[in-house]
Amino acid sequence: MRISLATNEQAELVVELLAELNAYYNPNSPAPREVVREHLINNLLSSASQKLVVATEEGGSVVGLAAIMLVYSIVEPEPERRLQCQLKELYVSKSRRGTGIGKSLMHWVACYAAAHDCCRIDWPVKSGNAAGIAFYKSLGASVVEDRLSFRLSKSSLTVLAGGARSVA
Repeated sequence: MRISLATNEQAELVVELLAELNAYYNPNSPAPREVVREHLINNLLSSASQKLVVATEEGGSVVGLAAIMLVYSIVEPEPERRLQCQLKELYVSKSRRGTGIGKSLMHWVACYAAAHDCCRIDWPVKSGNAAGIAFYKSLGASVVEDRLSFRLSKSSLTVLAGGARSVA
């Protein structure tokens, strides 16, 4: 098992896992493979701020991934508290869950965050994901009780923006 930042050369192997991830979250309307590939190449692998971390087996198969970003806190300016790591996604192929891949990915992310002097790692998890919550707790993570997640859907976002598409 090798954990590393994803490269352009791995794109086709990563597409397989991203398509599985997309189908997991959108079982009734998964995105076409070509859309997944275009998103990977034009957005995920080309982002300067977001990093895609992959778990690769000996034969080259990508069996797990994590999406991370290092961000500076707005409310914690102290040098030892200002840099934080945001884990946007952690996903292990359904056929490989329970084999230590998720823990290996989280270990890599923790090493990356520590090497960059991050004071913490934060991430969302669906409240109904009991297995995921148990997994994260087994790593020593704690639930942030005083935080909720909010979202503006496209229609609500458009209403709030007043139909505007750009800010001058």
